[in-house]
Parts: sequence; structure tokens; C-alpha cells
Amino acid sequence: MKKIIFSLSILVLLASCKQQQVDLIVTNASIYTVDSNFSKAEAFAIKDGKFIAVGSSSEITTKYASKETIDAQGETIVPGLIDAHCHFYRMGLQQQKVSLKGTKSYDEVLERLVAFQKEENLSFITGRGWDQNDWEVKEFPTKEKLDVLFPDTPIAIRRIDGHALLVNQAAIDLSNVTKNTPVSGGEIIVKNGKMTGVFIDAAMDFIQVPAPDKQASIKGLIAAQEIAFSYGLTTVDDAGLGQSTIELIDSLQQENELKIRVYAMVSATQKNLDYYINKGIIKTDRLHVRSFKVYGDGALGSRGAAMRESYSDRSNHFGALIYSPERYREMAEQIAASEYQMNTHAIGDSANTWILKTYKEFLKGKQNKRWRIEHAQIIAPEDFTLFENVIPSIQPTHATSDMYWAEDRIGKERMKGAYAYKDLLNIYGKVALGTDFPVEQVNPFLTFYASAIRKDTDGYPEGGFQIENVLTREETLKGMTIWAAYSNFEENEKGSIEVGKLADFTMLNQDIMTIDGAKIPTTKATATYINGDKVY
Repeated sequence: MKKIIFSLSILVLLASCKQQQVDLIVTNASIYTVDSNFSKAEAFAIKDGKFIAVGSSSEITTKYASKETIDAQGETIVPGLIDAHCHFYRMGLQQQKVSLKGTKSYDEVLERLVAFQKEENLSFITGRGWDQNDWEVKEFPTKEKLDVLFPDTPIAIRRIDGHALLVNQAAIDLSNVTKNTPVSGGEIIVKNGKMTGVFIDAAMDFIQVPAPDKQASIKGLIAAQEIAFSYGLTTVDDAGLGQSTIELIDSLQQENELKIRVYAMVSATQKNLDYYINKGIIKTDRLHVRSFKVYGDGALGSRGAAMRESYSDRSNHFGALIYSPERYREMAEQIAASEYQMNTHAIGDSANTWILKTYKEFLKGKQNKRWRIEHAQIIAPEDFTLFENVIPSIQPTHATSDMYWAEDRIGKERMKGAYAYKDLLNIYGKVALGTDFPVEQVNPFLTFYASAIRKDTDGYPEGGFQIENVLTREETLKGMTIWAAYSNFEENEKGSIEVGKLADFTMLNQDIMTIDGAKIPTTKATATYINGDKVY
């Protein structure tokens, strides 16, 4: 008997000697690999920050050994979630400003400003988040009450979509702007011959708001990272960054203070175009710079989106392109001659027409430039086919946020081509999904819900909003992982749980692929990993 026990011990020892040592093993999980077959697995092994094996628990534990093994106890695991369009840096800075999200009236906005200033006592108050569409009186606010409450302290507060700014007289005086200041690509709203304090799109640039210092920027980036990790995000596509911010992100990543991966869309000023095209693509383990963010028009909520026909609820108003059509051609020509990607914000049907036609001209004969339309919100029927060589980068929660008032803006007929995510998917074959936070909430599970269920969190409307354009859960998860990675030229390194790819993954408290649709918004990230290291 002793000889038998001894022999078994030798066999176990020999088997363990043959096992490959790795850094982390995860077993007994419900893993959606999002590989080409959308296959499932139970376990994987990680070494040097990459997946080296994916399979059943018995296969992995037989071949590999690790000092750290996680028994997932049946929890769902998906590839690290990617937000294909957000404002990561801006969201971080917002944590240091007054939040006006969720306000139900202009008076509530004023109350928050007073309470904020009492606490902070700033020399210039900034904030974001008001939305007149959520108020009983659905009209732009005016500055009179601000002037009374804050006669000497400049105030500049952005609408939730970032495309309208409300300021008081102190901010106007500081900026030396008048109602007669010429504006191209925006509007200074005047009522009864007087400035209302509302500036739309390009007009907002006239207001001189103090830039954050380096410490405020660092604090903002770290705060944004903590929030993103808590929702299971491992990569963020920041839509519109300047050189100094990109270099700050890089330095923080090199010092390992910033661990999140950032796909940076560079703000397409002429200075930035010249600098980055000359410099070429920048690629590190965590930072990827190879695209430009261009603004085609404004937003629908502030009636800045450029429309072919007049707004249904404001006659003789069409919104506006931010630049002239010729300027878009100049930018497209310069970018097309480089390895960089052109990612253009286009919401109105007129903006989409101009940008798509410009893309077609400069993408002729080029099939892998992966230029993107950000939002692709309202498309004329004849323009859908122009997405054959253009990636739709869309934000599903915009549909369920806007559905209460969008038809009032553009009418029933144009709504047929609005928020048409399935139609866009059918043309290109892929869609990249994001949130546009802080315009919408950071929460990617609300993205998943809006995409796959097309309702608000109260279950409205009963049959789903424009349900013909719902995406399946599989399509939705792909849009938040492998297709988002593809839109960043990163599909060979992330976006799925496969051998050789970066070990980014997210553990969830419930299976978003199978649970009742109404439960999807309650999904939580229980753990977030980057390079096999737990970051949340």
C-alpha cells in the first residue's frame, strides 16, 4: 500500500513539473470569448500580460500552474469593454465642476450653482449637464437671473451635449463679445434685441474660460480612470484631445499612474493636423494616437445639427456646419495622404451628406482607412449606401434619451433614418458602440440595454423604440469589444479573449447575454483586469 501511495505521489510530482508556470489562471467561469465563432469557454491562463490558453477548466489546470488561481464560481466574463466614443478627460475635469445633470427646471440649476459656489468660492464658475428638454418649459434659459445672483463672478455652464453654453454678463464682459460679433458655424442667441447668454457651437469659442492647470488635469484623469474601471471599461476612445493632454496621458501611463488604455482622437486644428501627420502614428502599450476628431455640425437637442430641411419645431432654422464644405475637403485630403483616420461628428442629415460625400471622394480606391462617422444620427435614405466603406460609430443611449422629443425636432418622415443602428450595421457589417459620456452616463450596461432592448430604464416604450433597428445581444457585445477594437485598428491585440491577445477582461455579476432584458441595467462589473492585473 505504501508503495502505491509513493508511486502516485511521484506521478503527481512529475505531472506538476510538466505544467507550465503562468501568472494567473481563471477557472469555472462563463466566458464569452467573442472570437470569430462567438464561442464560450470555462477558463484561461495568462502570462506576461497576455492570454496563453483558453479552454475548459480541466484543460487549463492540467497544463498550467499558477500561484494565483481564481475560481469564478460561474460568473460571466467578457473581453475588456471598450467605449468607442467618449470624453474621458472632460468627464474627469467635470468632477471638479458643478454638475447640472438631472435638473428639472432652470430654478434648480440656479439652486445648484448657489450651493456649489457657497462651498467652493471660485473666481470663475463652470459646469455642465443642463437640458431644457427635461424641463416643463422646454426653452433655452436666459441670463437675467444669473446676472442678479452672480453680478461679478463669471459663469459658463454647458448644455448636456456640450453644444450650447449659458453664460452671465460678467463672462460676456470678460470675453469682449457682443450680439453683433460675427459667427460662422454657430449662433449667439438674441431675443428682443438683447443677448440671452446662450451661445451655440462655434460661438462658444468666444467665451474665455480659464484652462485647468496641470494638477487639475492630472486629478481629472485619475478620477476618470477610477470611474471607468468601476464600470468594466479597459479602453476608452477620447473624442477630441489636444497635444498637451495627450502628452500628459502618455507621461502618466509611463509612470503607471494611469493604467487605462486610451485611443486618442486628436482635435483637428490645423496645428494638430500638421504636427501629428508629420510625427506619424504613436503607439505604446496603453496609448494609441492615429486619428483626428473633426466636428461636422452641432447637436439635435440644441438645434445645431445641420439639417437639409428646416427644423419641424423652428421654421427657417437649419442648424449649421461647423466649417465650410471646402474646409472639410482640405482636411480630408491632408488626412487621406497619411496613415491617420478621420473621425467626424455628424448628426444632422445635411452634415452626414456633406461628410459622407467628402469621404467617398478621398477614400476612392482605399479600402482599409477605417474612417468613421461619429454619431451618424440622422441619415437621408439615399445616403445609407455611402457607409459601405465608412465605420458607423454610434451611441445607443442617444436613441433612448432623445426619443421623447426627437420627432418634434425633425418630424415623422426624417425619423425613419434616425438612430437606424441595424440599417447601418447591415451596410458596413460592423458598428462601434460608445456612450459619449459625460453627455450620457458612463455605464456601458445602459449602452447594452439601449442597443439590445431599445427602451428606457422604466421599460418605455412597451414595444421598444423603433424596434426594427434593435441590435442582437451578440451584435451589441461585439460592438463594445471586437468591433470597437477594429475601429481603432486594434482587433489583433484586444477585443476578444484569445491566445496571444492582451489579457483585458471584465467580470460581471450576471449574464447579460441570457438574463431578462429588464435586468440588464442592473448589471455590475465585479472586477476589471488589464494585462491580467486587477485594476478594480
